[in-house]
Amino acid sequence: MRAQRAEVLPISLPPRGLAREQAAAYVGVSASLFDEMVGDGRMPKPKKANARTIWDRLALDRAFTRLPGGDTDDADDWSVEV
Repeated sequence: MRAQRAEVLPISLPPRGLAREQAAAYVGVSASLFDEMVGDGRMPKPKKANARTIWDRLALDRAFTRLPGGDTDDADDWSVEV
């Protein structure tokens, strides 16, 4: 039986590449909302490794930091006019 990738890495070393469902969970949204966010540029596009589609965890961190809210000093690239 083949070990899952997460079981191969030590707990102190999170994976760098995440599958779609993992990437969505990592930023705290559903897979369908994650797809929407990738489509409109709020989240990064995936990388390709042969047939695999993977998201870079560090790129997700940068995109998450740019999301509006939380920090009043940050510029809101996606602010909604009311």
